[in-house]
Amino acid sequence: MAQLYFRYGTMNSGKSIEILKVAYNYEEQGKPVVLLTSRLDDRDEVGYISSRIGMRRKAYPIGNDTDIFDYIDDISPRPYCVLIDEAQFLTRANVYDLARIVDELDIPVMAFGLKNDFQNNLFEGSKYLLLLSDKIEEIKTICHYCSRKATMVLRMEDGEPVYEGVQVQIGGHESYISVCRKHWFNPPRERIVPLKQN
Repeated sequence: MAQLYFRYGTMNSGKSIEILKVAYNYEEQGKPVVLLTSRLDDRDEVGYISSRIGMRRKAYPIGNDTDIFDYIDDISPRPYCVLIDEAQFLTRANVYDLARIVDELDIPVMAFGLKNDFQNNLFEGSKYLLLLSDKIEEIKTICHYCSRKATMVLRMEDGEPVYEGVQVQIGGHESYISVCRKHWFNPPRERIVPLKQN
């Protein structure tokens, strides 16, 4: 019986690596999958899932107007699994489409994304995935400043944490760092230098 999975983690927790690994494991067994990602994510190129370690795969770009259910229903032969990266950017309607894919087409769906934004509010997609998912799993990483589990994200501008602004600002190491609750509320006083891309 198919299920809807939501695997969430902070920035740099390995979500994209995990989705690419899952796709590889299915395909190695001759089971095709469908990879989807948000049109908003243009860090590498629209329509690609990319990891920090250099792994990269083409994916179908979805937006607010995408009927994901119809897109999957039209694919023949049916995929064994639907994998979505950057799931935090999904809309309520998108997430309901995912639930329909599971319930009506009996295809497992695995969505990977952030749970909360830099202001510590839920993203729309994450909110509805938390409500509708059959299985919810955290992909863990550690705080930039200590050994605690990172559960929040600091947005950085010129080495300083920012707590106000638009919810969606696409970025990576240059803009965001993962931190524990303690360091989200009280980051170290010295200027913070975001991680460098390799």
